[in-house]
Amino acid sequence: MDANQYSFPPAEAHHDGPLFRNALQNLEEAAKVINCDPNVLERLKKPRRTIAISIPVRMDDYTVKVFQGFRVQYSPTLGPYKGGIRYHEKVDLPEVVGLAALMTFKNSVLGLPLGGAKGGVAVDPTKLSRTEKQNLTRRFASELGPFVGPAKDIPAPDVGTDPQTMAWFMDTYSQEQGGFAQPGVVTGKPIEIGGTLGRNHATGLGVVFVAEKAFEKKGIRFSGSKIVVQGFGNVGSFAAKFSHERGARVIAVSDVSGGIHNGDGLDIPALMEYVKTNKVVKGFPGSQPISNSDLLELECDGLFPCALEGQIDVHNAEKIRAKVVAEGANGPTSNAATKILHKRGIFIAPDIIANGGGVIVSYFEWVQDIMSFFWDEEEVNLKLATIITKAFDLAYRLHTEKNVDMRAAAMALAVQRLEKAMLLRGLYPR
Repeated sequence: MDANQYSFPPAEAHHDGPLFRNALQNLEEAAKVINCDPNVLERLKKPRRTIAISIPVRMDDYTVKVFQGFRVQYSPTLGPYKGGIRYHEKVDLPEVVGLAALMTFKNSVLGLPLGGAKGGVAVDPTKLSRTEKQNLTRRFASELGPFVGPAKDIPAPDVGTDPQTMAWFMDTYSQEQGGFAQPGVVTGKPIEIGGTLGRNHATGLGVVFVAEKAFEKKGIRFSGSKIVVQGFGNVGSFAAKFSHERGARVIAVSDVSGGIHNGDGLDIPALMEYVKTNKVVKGFPGSQPISNSDLLELECDGLFPCALEGQIDVHNAEKIRAKVVAEGANGPTSNAATKILHKRGIFIAPDIIANGGGVIVSYFEWVQDIMSFFWDEEEVNLKLATIITKAFDLAYRLHTEKNVDMRAAAMALAVQRLEKAMLLRGLYPR
């Protein structure tokens, strides 16, 4: 299949989404902090490639539905493209471009030899049977085949996808490349076919590693602290679990069913078992219901927004009463809200560092697949802690030197590394 046969959406289609506009604002501010080369800045404002795909799927009732899929490859400056694939009914191109930009800056600030990408399909996966989801995934993988590969672009799970999705994707790609297994084409796979230990909980654990560093800077003991977690999916549940294990009191959590609250602390292991059976946190014994807006505004030491983007904005930023906000989600705090929180003395551990645990361990998985040599979970967790805390320390140093908020400092580090790489490669000479 010839990649040149594909048509790509016009460049102006990239600029409609709030997530991408937010990323561009952050980019502009970061460029000022480090006096970035204007030619580099101009290049970083646009993705390298956007791919829009129609995905016909034979449904269980023998009708054919056509779903819209996207893959945005934002920047390959530091290495192969890397980023998740999400299945969600509201996926569109501007959102995927914004997420791909965030992945570019995240991989850069974490010091990973990876570029940034993101993908998605506009579909509600809960309304698909297992067979329909497999058919969708395999067709999407087949259409993306010319653009992905262990040395080109390495997808991973995201919202609405999981290790099984990645297994189907890998199998389809492998079959079309000659039939032998190529586990390095995706990460987030089951352990049995090239996945890594520690991947499932990596993002949540990374949030806690970063929160501990932020608490240390604020002079707060993590053990005994009060934590609020918005979102109880993969990221939020493990962030709550590891916080609980470290002696923190998780006083409130939420999911799509609403929020629950207990000022003395929730029994997180029991709650995780409850959710396995009941699918939602609503009704958990020993808790009281709380709205999402009230949950965000609870007085606490640490607020971990681990749901979707845009949860803290100008409408509620003045009401946030946490001492530290550690962003487990992508883009949960708007730029305007970041400025308000920073002015109020609330410490923000920004998403491009705080939720970097997932891509760090995805990187480990890719490395292990290439070597065909796998590490134990203790080694994975130790290496994760080393990389994510180093990124935090470097950003904190710039935060204090330049007297800018942590988001601007983290973005400045990311842009600085990209700028150096671009100029060294001679891609964008002065």
